[in-house]
Amino acid sequence: MDKPHKKLKTWQEAMELCIKIYKITEKFPKHELYGLVSQMRRAAVSIPCNTCPVK
Repeated sequence: MDKPHKKLKTWQEAMELCIKIYKITEKFPKHELYGLVSQMRRAAVSIPCNTCPVK
């Protein structure tokens, strides 16, 4: 079954942003892993999650 939200431009761009955030935060210092890195990654993941339509 095809996921209709994957066709949405907003979802696609949100996924691109999420991937970029993960790549950028890989370079952050290890002492930030459970602070700033975690917060930025959770915020980035929440964007595509909130663009999915609810049935």
